[in-house]
Parts: sequence; C-alpha cells; structure tokens
Amino acid sequence: MPFYLEIIICVSLLTGGAFLLIGSYGLVRLPDIYMRLHSPTKASTLGITGVLVASMIFQSHLKGFLSIQELLITLFLLITAPVAANMIAKTALHFRTKPIDKTQGQELMETIRDRKSTKPPHSPR
Repeated sequence: MPFYLEIIICVSLLTGGAFLLIGSYGLVRLPDIYMRLHSPTKASTLGITGVLVASMIFQSHLKGFLSIQELLITLFLLITAPVAANMIAKTALHFRTKPIDKTQGQELMETIRDRKSTKPPHSPR
C-alpha cells in the first residue's frame, strides 16, 4: 500500500476516533436530554463518517475498484441521525421532561408543545 494512502487512512481514523471520543464524553457529561441530543447527532456522526471513509479508502485499495458500501452506510447515518434526534426531542417535549436551568429556549417549550398541526383537515374523496 502506498505511503500517502496510509497517511490519509490514519488521519481519517484519528479524526473519526477523536470525534467519537468527544461525542461519547458529551453524552455522559451533559446534564439533560435536550443538551445530550447534540452529542450523538453531531460529534458521533462525524466520527463514524471518518472511520467509514478510512474503511472505504482501504477496501477500495484492496479490491482495486471503488467500494461504495461504506459510502452508503455513511449516507444512511447522515440522513437518519437528525431524524432520530428530532423524534427524541419531540418525545421529551411530549412527556414534559424538565430541562435544567441553563438550557436555552425554555420559554419556547410550551409554545412548541401546544402548537397545532399545519396540515389541512382530511376531506373525504
């Protein structure tokens, strides 16, 4: 394997590992669910992306052609992580989970909880 590929793979693995470590630390240390949502959706997604990019480069070199399985996994994670975080936040709002005093935007929580759907009413055909 060429030295430049080894350097690219190592940098990608180290960067991904650093983001995963920061994301894991944030998940443990942040005090409430609203703050904890940032850790797995931002830092950990970038970490997994770094590791998968390194794997894609390595597998592409071994096979001799572009390996797209890792790219598809990365795209799936980048699409589903924000959706999952949104669902977790909506569930926390629905169950009226209390934030700590430092959480910003607390005055908006009641407004968000009580807002009506913008969908038009269902009409029979």
